[in-house]
Amino acid sequence: MTGIPETLEQLLNAPGPSGQEELAAQVWRDAARAFGEVSGDVLGSSWVRVRGTAGGPLLAIVGHIDEIAVVVTHVADDGMLAIRQLGGFDPRTVVSQRVEVLTRDGRVPGIVAARKQKTRRGDDPKAYDFSDLFVDIGAKNGEEARTVVRPGDAAIVAGAPLELRNGRIASRSLDNRLGSYVALEVARRVAEAGGAPGDVAGVAAVQEEVGDFAGSRTAAFALEPAVAIAVDVTHASDVRGADVEDEGDHRLGGGPALMRGPSMHPAIFELLYETAEAEGIAVSVEVSRGHTNTDADAMYLSRLGIATGLVSIPLRYMHTPVEVVELADVENVVRLLVAFAARLEPGISFAR
Repeated sequence: MTGIPETLEQLLNAPGPSGQEELAAQVWRDAARAFGEVSGDVLGSSWVRVRGTAGGPLLAIVGHIDEIAVVVTHVADDGMLAIRQLGGFDPRTVVSQRVEVLTRDGRVPGIVAARKQKTRRGDDPKAYDFSDLFVDIGAKNGEEARTVVRPGDAAIVAGAPLELRNGRIASRSLDNRLGSYVALEVARRVAEAGGAPGDVAGVAAVQEEVGDFAGSRTAAFALEPAVAIAVDVTHASDVRGADVEDEGDHRLGGGPALMRGPSMHPAIFELLYETAEAEGIAVSVEVSRGHTNTDADAMYLSRLGIATGLVSIPLRYMHTPVEVVELADVENVVRLLVAFAARLEPGISFAR
């Protein structure tokens, strides 16, 4: 697979911090309207539904569309913007980055700077905390800055996706625009093929990065799927310092990672695994010992419970502005889930 798919590139360029996902969601919905019935909820989650052909169970493919960011907490008298994290990440990753502040009047450019440290020769500088960081938009003073920015405005790192060698790309927000793109693309290909045995709903959920899985929780309640597959990213093991004994061996180019664990329905895992074997798609197995820290944790507990699986894409440098993925892995997740949808025939049961 070469070149970034157009819809994925549009999603990566659109801002969508947790709670302020509207611009990214609009890209997703516009693409979805070309082939299916598009709906949403008051939280901002979106879904597209492709009607089935044979009365099979409803399958929901869910990827969250929000991304980590920083948020303005105070506009100081000197015109600098105090910031804190929106989602969890290391403050060192945003120091000296160019950013765009998302204001009611549009995007405002700025840079992230750090408080000057007073050190003596030979002293090691101390680690940065978010209280040391601020955004400089070039305002002369606080009065000017307050005419532009309000507390609660989020800011994303600026910069377009970058194509690397071997079909790999680097970008902010790969976690998890990739999942929302996969959900969209699976639904599109199912529609293009004339449908699956049951309805297929692709879901772009909001507010995953802030911890409560709010978007997937309400979407699962509204849709009432019989089967749900969360699509997210997992830490790639082919990086310096990885521990395959603890996190498993999930390499770029190694294909989808299928989760096994207490909250994952074993029959869903086996059906995903068998489908991958039948389609000639290499996979790795990821192990959870409790919660998965993904949208799957909300979906499997919805209503009376949903038979849930988790398929992840290996990703380097997660929660940084330079996340790296191999596009072939994204394509193989799409292929796997399209084939999986075709196996959900009428009468299939996941009762335990």
